[in-house]
Amino acid sequence: MKVLITGGAGFIGSHLAYLLKNEGHEPVALDNLSTGLRENLPEGVRLVEMDVTSPELLPLFRSEDFEAVVHLAGQTMVNVSIDKPVFDAQENVLGSVNVLEAVRKTGVKRIVFSSTAAAYGNVREEELPVLESRPLTPMSFYGLSKVTVERYLALYREIYGLDYVVLRFANVYGERQGDGGEGGVISIFTKAIAENRDITIFGDGEQTRDFIYAGDIARGILAALTTANVNTAYNLSTQTETSLRQLVSLLADIAGHPIIPGYAPERSGDIYKSMLSNARAVRGLNWRPQTELAEGLRRTYAHFVR
Repeated sequence: MKVLITGGAGFIGSHLAYLLKNEGHEPVALDNLSTGLRENLPEGVRLVEMDVTSPELLPLFRSEDFEAVVHLAGQTMVNVSIDKPVFDAQENVLGSVNVLEAVRKTGVKRIVFSSTAAAYGNVREEELPVLESRPLTPMSFYGLSKVTVERYLALYREIYGLDYVVLRFANVYGERQGDGGEGGVISIFTKAIAENRDITIFGDGEQTRDFIYAGDIARGILAALTTANVNTAYNLSTQTETSLRQLVSLLADIAGHPIIPGYAPERSGDIYKSMLSNARAVRGLNWRPQTELAEGLRRTYAHFVR
């Protein structure tokens, strides 16, 4: 299967490129390299340097024969969306519509879209783990932009018959992650610890996240590319809550020395508690996470200390 990965030279995109190539598919990466890196990609995977908002996107699609698109490209930082909502909308909403237009005008069979736990907003502890059926009430423009594209996908299905799968990622981490974006706290902390720098927790440290390893996300995307259960949304998560204090304790064990974080006021737009149900993905995608947090953290730490 020939698959275009937007944001393919980025963190999650590169994990997917490796998996697709190893499974005998033909991934093609599209990336503007604002945060992605050529060296993230495996040997033999072609990179097209282009932004998803580019008018050259449709000619590219017409010159290729993509069977599916995995749309990962976009602005991924909550704080940036709060500070620059126009930029966030341009990249995440208009860029996604540009991709959708190229998809429907060239007969691509399926699009897999990376959404987010931020789509749900703040959830009461008694409502965890969050089901896909829960109302979407984002607290940030980043979350809102993802919800907006989900609505576009549903209408593209209704009007044009385009098959789609929405994947709402929990907090993704792993090798090659940058210092920002959702789940970026692990990358930020791990890199700082590897470089013997201090770390800072924004808030009281009791806020929780559902941390999922990027390799497990890549396998979930592959399942979404091949499943017959389309035109719906799936959470990709471990269905496990981990507080930031617990995270620091795990990292201290891996680093082999005590870590005493500093504390700062919580940031606007950040949710407090997060844990997503993965039961629908287990049933509909025949997928489940395989990487324990401690093992994923060891791999991530080793990436920064090599």
